[in-house]
Amino acid sequence: MKITIREIYLVFLKVGIILLGGGYVILPLLSKELVEKRNWITKEDLVEFYSISQCLPGIIAANTAVFTGYKLKGKYGAAAAVAGMCTSPFLAIVCLATVLGQLTKVPLVVDIFWGVGIGILILLLLTVQEIWETSIVDKFTLFLFLIVFALTVFCTFSPVYSIIGAAFAGIIYKLIKRRVE
Repeated sequence: MKITIREIYLVFLKVGIILLGGGYVILPLLSKELVEKRNWITKEDLVEFYSISQCLPGIIAANTAVFTGYKLKGKYGAAAAVAGMCTSPFLAIVCLATVLGQLTKVPLVVDIFWGVGIGILILLLLTVQEIWETSIVDKFTLFLFLIVFALTVFCTFSPVYSIIGAAFAGIIYKLIKRRVE
């Protein structure tokens, strides 16, 4: 079976256009297009690509497209698949950004965004409250929070390193606590 780069691009473009709801709904769409209609790959291959894609950083749909395209036509197939998958979302974002750029000049829309910003701030505070209640449970976790907070806010310490350091501190603390008990 001879599959062209153009065909790969067009199939993934079609899937990208109808893909609503993110990467979690891509599996049935790709199954219909790649397994049932075209018989390009097996259902097992697709599920494997999808599963691996969920474990990797990045967009699930794009990751799945890369694996599938690579299986079909090597690195050029991977490039065509991911380009097809990302073309319509890219164009939609460009169009939306253009419209939003114009909308942000309308006073009513500015007021709406201000109100939405306040609502989001409240949701963030509620999230912090919920996480606080389950995370700060003793003197050690409060101490760890204060250290990480101080390093992140008052120093130019990366939040990534703060999270990694806090994770290691928590592991060490729990190991020591288990041995003492």
